[in-house]
Amino acid sequence: MNIEGVAAVVTGGASGLGEATARALAGRGAKVAVFDRDAERGNKVAQEIGGVFCEVDVTSDEKVAAAFAKAREAHGQERILVNCAGVATAAKTVARDKETKAAKPYRLQQFEMTIQINLIGTFRCIANAALGMVDLDPLADGEKGVIINTASVAAEDGQIGQAAYSASKGGVLAMTLPIARDLMGDGVRVNTISLGGVENGQPAAFVDRAASRIPMGRMAHSGDFQGALVYLCSDAAAFVTGANLVVDGGKTIW
Repeated sequence: MNIEGVAAVVTGGASGLGEATARALAGRGAKVAVFDRDAERGNKVAQEIGGVFCEVDVTSDEKVAAAFAKAREAHGQERILVNCAGVATAAKTVARDKETKAAKPYRLQQFEMTIQINLIGTFRCIANAALGMVDLDPLADGEKGVIINTASVAAEDGQIGQAAYSASKGGVLAMTLPIARDLMGDGVRVNTISLGGVENGQPAAFVDRAASRIPMGRMAHSGDFQGALVYLCSDAAAFVTGANLVVDGGKTIW
């Protein structure tokens, strides 16, 4: 796929990896729709990249459908969807009060929210995008569209406090292959990027400590995600679907 001139949707596009993704695609000539709950930041990013902002809550069927309708009105049917919307929650299954040391119950609402946003929200956007992609005219190689999901090495290597986050990203990872198989006959490729720890403005002491546990000596940054993303959208990956591209500096094999 030639990214230039293609309509793209990036969820969570107002900040972090989503913003970096939106800027990377726009920089290569894509017409980008920025999906996010944060209207102020989302409008700013969209204006700077010459795209369109669509306010959306990925936990809502109605708001997701309305956002896709607005994006398509502006740019036409998207051929690229990148799912970056997500939350990184942390809480131990049983925690203790810092002062009294009394055991505290886990707030199940936090677990449910994480699954709703990271997993179900991702699938909701996939289903909406795929419904439009499958009826597009195929490109020269028969491809109609590409969907890229954001998982995490926490899907298979979760740390303390990551039960909800790991479960949500494990679900994203697990559903990528069957969705790819669902859509491969219609010319739509589906892949996942699993990042290791992302620097993303973390305190220096934390970054140094985390980097010491990564063979390549640093945490991931947005450019690492951008490189993986551009590859998975490109002609070089035209025969790649149902795959999980791990971008973690070798952490999970150390």
